[in-house]
Amino acid sequence: MTLEDQHTDRKSLRTVTGKTADWEALAKDCVCFANGAGGRLLIGMEDGEAMPPAGQVVPRELLDRLRKRIGELTVNVQALPSLQHATNGGEFIELVIDRSASVASTRDGRYFLRVGDTCQPVLGDDVLRLANERPGRPWEAMESGVPRGAADADKLARFVQGIHASDRVKDSVKEKGADELLSHYGLALGHTLTRLGVLLLGTTDDRRALGTAPLVQAIKYDEQGQKINKWVWDDCALSPVELVDAIWREVPDFRESYEVAEGLYRRSVPAYDEKVVRELLVNALVHRPYTQQGDIYLNLHPERLAVVNPGRLPLGVTPRNMLHASRRRNEGLARVFHDLGLMEREGSGFDLIYDRLLSQGRPAPVPEEGADWVKVTIQRRIVKPEVMRLVTQADERFQLTQRERITLGVLAQTEGMTVRELGAFLETGDADELAGWLGQLVPTGLVLTTGKTSGMRYFVAPAWLRGVQLDRKTTLSRITPHRLQALVLEDLARYPDSSSVDINRRIGAEISAKTVKRALDELLGAAEIAYAGDRRWRRYRLSGMLSKGQKGGEFS
Repeated sequence: MTLEDQHTDRKSLRTVTGKTADWEALAKDCVCFANGAGGRLLIGMEDGEAMPPAGQVVPRELLDRLRKRIGELTVNVQALPSLQHATNGGEFIELVIDRSASVASTRDGRYFLRVGDTCQPVLGDDVLRLANERPGRPWEAMESGVPRGAADADKLARFVQGIHASDRVKDSVKEKGADELLSHYGLALGHTLTRLGVLLLGTTDDRRALGTAPLVQAIKYDEQGQKINKWVWDDCALSPVELVDAIWREVPDFRESYEVAEGLYRRSVPAYDEKVVRELLVNALVHRPYTQQGDIYLNLHPERLAVVNPGRLPLGVTPRNMLHASRRRNEGLARVFHDLGLMEREGSGFDLIYDRLLSQGRPAPVPEEGADWVKVTIQRRIVKPEVMRLVTQADERFQLTQRERITLGVLAQTEGMTVRELGAFLETGDADELAGWLGQLVPTGLVLTTGKTSGMRYFVAPAWLRGVQLDRKTTLSRITPHRLQALVLEDLARYPDSSSVDINRRIGAEISAKTVKRALDELLGAAEIAYAGDRRWRRYRLSGMLSKGQKGGEFS
């Protein structure tokens, strides 16, 4: 279990005492929480520790000093420190930072934002985005003018029934009646429904009057890119909760299947995984900006599905850090979806998508961000059905974690990856973070390594590949480095002045371009071949074919 998240951070007592005090770093962390959803700093706990040191005593004057220094070093930050006692007898300070109604900053004009469990600087034009995304009052909490009693009776009854049947809420919540649940989830304020309340429980006319209720279009294309079918949900009759079921039920492509070879037999597999599609729909509905108009598009192509959402990603989240970054744009809506069991916990939805796709032998999702849209593309077909058996067998034997299944899935679909390649795919920052994704894969022998430090390469153990017949393709797909180099030398002897693409095509197209490039670099380092030109114009030849006086490297 992680000890730090979007709402919690831990700091040593040394951060605010003695010569090691770092008040500027503390002010930065406070600004991060204030610009996010608020949070708390537990001062007096070391990183990775759930408790303060036993018997630790916090100087009483430190609380007043915290209030004073944070006020001096920050703008628009409200922080309340209090003394707490742990069960081991140690004391620590709980510093609660409220969400700021306006943009918070340090006194020297720097802006920061809490994203996941990290504090990120906000620079340039993103400062304006931060200001625009932070109205004094969230859109969800604004009054709609619709009377509290005007909620759609059927929608309200289903909502109450769903909460009472949920295993994600406390018993005290399940005991609440319909009227109490409206207030508990921020669906009503006083005598009127909030905009969130109208969005989820309002009538069709009231939901349409919001102006930004989600409209969805599913469009099917043929191989030439021509539209051949279309489904539309644009009458505002359904709430976001109801839209997920309706879309899955009414688009027939989601229930299509096809057969894949599995040894002597054939197995029927769904064209699209239901959990993946539902999670993509939920993400589109929950994380879209409801202050902005625009339809959600489901573009169904023969080999892929692209979900396009209006608006950009929340500030601090990018296509490259979606596996790690966690920031909800609509807190109230996300809470309702979570408690109804329609979405994963915070920050784990995209992990689930990666897990399901890679464990089934499908390519990873491809997220993209444009000027005013976000798109996530998934592939329809399974590239390697054997990967599904590999991950299933490994999971049954070793009870893999979600991160381990993702890592095993991506390695099984490749010939192996270097530390840098695997870190780039998993968006990890350092070796320690990558180790968390590898987990028990290396100690159990599921994954083997070659090389050292930055040259280390990870690959699935051949014994496991043979067990699921992932090695049944030509040996060229997993050729040894020495054999590959011999093939390259033989090819250049016949066809001097060749590009790496031509060499790759002749010796075996099933060998990846990266593997061929690695062999060429090794032969260059051994001065067995030379090259002329650069980038795509680079041509290779044997060193023995050079004119007199020339050595390995570039030739004229």
